[in-house]
Amino acid sequence: MRVKLIKQPLDTIGADITITFTTAEMLTHHPVADLLHSAGFKGEQDQTCMLHERKVLVCGVENFEADNFRSAAAAAVKVLENTAYTSAKIAQHGTENIQGLVEGLLLGSYRYNSYKSEPKEHPTEEVLLSIDNYDSTALDESVVESLFNSAVIIADATNFTRDLVNTTPDDMTPQQLSIVADELATSHEHLECTILDEHALEEEKMDAMLSVGRASDHKPRLIHLSYKPENPKHVITLVGKGLTYDSGGLSLKPATSMVTMKMDKAGACAVLGMLKAVSELNLPVEVHGFLGAAENMVSGNAYKPDDVLTARNGKTIEVRNTDAEGRLVLADVLCYAQDNVKADYIFDFATLTGACMVALGPYTTGVMGHNNRLKHEIFQSANESGELVGSLPFNRHLKKLIKSEIADICNIGSKPYGGAITAALFLDAFITDEMKEKWLHFDIAGPAYTESSWDCNPHGGTGAGVRLMLAWLRELTTK
Repeated sequence: MRVKLIKQPLDTIGADITITFTTAEMLTHHPVADLLHSAGFKGEQDQTCMLHERKVLVCGVENFEADNFRSAAAAAVKVLENTAYTSAKIAQHGTENIQGLVEGLLLGSYRYNSYKSEPKEHPTEEVLLSIDNYDSTALDESVVESLFNSAVIIADATNFTRDLVNTTPDDMTPQQLSIVADELATSHEHLECTILDEHALEEEKMDAMLSVGRASDHKPRLIHLSYKPENPKHVITLVGKGLTYDSGGLSLKPATSMVTMKMDKAGACAVLGMLKAVSELNLPVEVHGFLGAAENMVSGNAYKPDDVLTARNGKTIEVRNTDAEGRLVLADVLCYAQDNVKADYIFDFATLTGACMVALGPYTTGVMGHNNRLKHEIFQSANESGELVGSLPFNRHLKKLIKSEIADICNIGSKPYGGAITAALFLDAFITDEMKEKWLHFDIAGPAYTESSWDCNPHGGTGAGVRLMLAWLRELTTK
């Protein structure tokens, strides 16, 4: 589906159907109020009513907030999927709702059809957004156009991330992920890509990452994708966990838990999506993405529980569970990123723990770190972007659970409690003292992939983290 901005009043735009939005309070003044009442339409959030004879699709919103328009627009395109309408038109609903409206249309209409022998395309090929407001009030045309273009870029980057997450393990190996990053750099101005293969990783003394990937025929890769504009206001490092498949290693996952493990690369894919959008938005901030791409498999060469690994910074790690592998990869990548870029902030994104879903549910990203002010900024960006975040607190008692008697640290807690926090505290051991207050960990295990559609997320990868981080980066550029 394409979404276009048309510099014409709504009634002069030709389209098969008109999509309108209304609150319960506005319903009595709607042009087809009687028909809506007869149909039982009450204007509730995401409620829809198709009036084919009037060529109108009416959608309910609780109030005029961007989040509600994002969700309602996604509900609208789901309804259109079961029609033969090839085009639709919509009026603006205030500049503050442009991003939500555009994202709802583009994210809600997303379908991953690459493996379908007969892919079903959405029948509505384009949605036309009028430049005019729904109530005929004047909007600044240049502002509308700028907000529209930004929203399209962010939605496209999110869908790009979804495509990568949804690609199967055979087709998205660590090497293939590095090819995607290199092609992205080639096609985008100001993007540069450097790739370290297994031999370079050995030279860099990244034993933890190498150990995770050594049982696989597809050897690990460290990908460094950077965006360097002229005169950047800030330097940001983003680190992504890129387990292109996770069998659990010798601590083998149950069969049902292995299904969907193609999503264990969602952190790395999100970072790629972020860099894509940052370059297209031409943000005045230097951004470095470091992706740890590996495959956790089983062979006679697999790393084992009871092994002691040495990370890049010299710390030793006792392995008690080979299914706690993402933190091992991130340990080395975080060290490498800090050694190679002096950043103002460093954030990592990972589908790290099922415990985070137990704590926060399947829709919410867990945010952890030492800097409460920085976490507060992230909460504000989450509200703006429509993503959900929750904070999980560090404490010294949980830190004791990853104490090792034979090494510097253990890769899993000694008790089955607070697993999301102990995983983040493990990563904290590989953050330098200088960067402690500049680092945040994002556990996206819950929202990164869904098997049941919700909000603007159809089945599959959601692109979790992309809209959130872009909202924060855009706000940062104003400071």
